[in-house]
Amino acid sequence: MSDTNEFQRDIDYSEFDFFNVEIGEDGVTVITMNDPDKLNAVGPHNHWQIEDIWLKLARDERVKVIVLTGAGKAFCAGGDIKMMADRAQTEYGLKYALRVPINTLRIWDQILMTPQPIIAAVNGDAIGLGTSLFAFCDMSIVAEDAKLGDTHVRVGLVTGDGGSVMWPLLVGPQKAKEYLMRGKLLNGKKAEEIGLVNYAFPKDDVLAEALKIAREIAGQPMWAVRWSKAAVNKCIRDQVNLTGELSIAYEAMTMMTADYKAATTAFANKEKPVFKGY
Repeated sequence: MSDTNEFQRDIDYSEFDFFNVEIGEDGVTVITMNDPDKLNAVGPHNHWQIEDIWLKLARDERVKVIVLTGAGKAFCAGGDIKMMADRAQTEYGLKYALRVPINTLRIWDQILMTPQPIIAAVNGDAIGLGTSLFAFCDMSIVAEDAKLGDTHVRVGLVTGDGGSVMWPLLVGPQKAKEYLMRGKLLNGKKAEEIGLVNYAFPKDDVLAEALKIAREIAGQPMWAVRWSKAAVNKCIRDQVNLTGELSIAYEAMTMMTADYKAATTAFANKEKPVFKGY
């Protein structure tokens, strides 16, 4: 038995219908969020997949570098606002709020702990959780005209889905607070200018450019690459431990407010919300 086969496990990705997984002969692996009709939005039906897939990728000896992208015109539209509005202040909504902290923190922990480098190829809009997904990756290549932003506050929520952790690290506290408290959107080109992402390219070039970098990294000494990632991510994991649990707990608390119900309902119906302050 060769050394390569000794460490390889039989990895099956068929349970992840939200993802399409393509493993190249060079070890560059493209995982595509595959619900284009819903702009690759995330909800209780597929949240577990974003938590769990990283564990399998981490154990797959065939995988050297991971490229994360989205099918269709969006990278990830974040949460399903219509569903959030329908379930706000219901028994189901309360049960979901109680599960949010641990489930969401698990996503960021798994991404940061995945030994292989992860490059986000942000082919289109990335909103809310979608922005956090690329921000927690090791590098981000985005479409110049993609709309990006953490808009939690617009639907009555605290930016608990990782925004309060990664935005200050990437763009500094003051810019982070401006974008997060205003729910402000920016395009890919502006995101490159302020340091939120690595590079912005025309939409049609995004995946090719991400793959170019991925192949370059796949050709480097594996453990030098993986341990370099691990060393840098140590400080990011410390920041998650410092603020992640608090921000996600605050987000869960805002899910129980009347203003959350008003904001999500108005957003889904394209109306102006009326907030009560509780």
